[in-house]
Amino acid sequence: MQAAKNEPHGSSKSTESVLGWLFEENLAKAIQQGALSVARSATRGYATESAKKITIPVQLNGLSGKYAGAAYSAALRKSEDTLKQVETDLTAVTKALKDDAKLSAVVFNPTLSVQEKKTGLTELFKKTGKTPNDITKNLFDVLNENGRLHDAAKVVEDFQEIMSAHRGEVVITVTTATPLESSLQSRLEKALKQSEVGSKAKQLKVVNKVNPNVQGGLVVDFGDKSIDLSVASRVNKLNALIAESV
Repeated sequence: MQAAKNEPHGSSKSTESVLGWLFEENLAKAIQQGALSVARSATRGYATESAKKITIPVQLNGLSGKYAGAAYSAALRKSEDTLKQVETDLTAVTKALKDDAKLSAVVFNPTLSVQEKKTGLTELFKKTGKTPNDITKNLFDVLNENGRLHDAAKVVEDFQEIMSAHRGEVVITVTTATPLESSLQSRLEKALKQSEVGSKAKQLKVVNKVNPNVQGGLVVDFGDKSIDLSVASRVNKLNALIAESV
């Protein structure tokens, strides 16, 4: 049956089901050690050694957030340098998937078996032009074995959000119908840096996203807050609204 092709070899259930990998700690162990090694030790009843407690700087909802948090924990347990390398790897992998439509079609094809997708992942890593960290490879192996490769883009996005929090960045997204003019973006950044939110941040990162559905205005998102403003609104009003919303 087709469904069986998406299960790990020798298992009647997905690794995710067997180990209860909805819990980030188990996911992190799988990503750090390799999915199959963790699965085998678990089924044999081996005790796992206690791992260094890692606090994820921002908790994200959904499965993609759990995978991203697990990858962060697994990488940071090794070292800060490993964490940076995984971040670089994921950026390179995302670019490779965007640049190669055929390869992307293989990796995300739901009709292919785990092994066939694994071959595609090997080609994907080659496409980046560098050898990825084991944490990066294990993350994609776990996503593959659990039938979650279609969530990879969101996992990477969530990982980047965690990394921003790790660096003490406050990411503010400004969505407009067309790209912001440099002069307006500079004024916005200046106002945001002077706001209560910006003054508390180690770093303030302003990202301009374009959405044609935003007509004649802009939407400012930060954390769980969202402010809808017209383009004609004064920048100091934006600053006041942000302060009032916190």
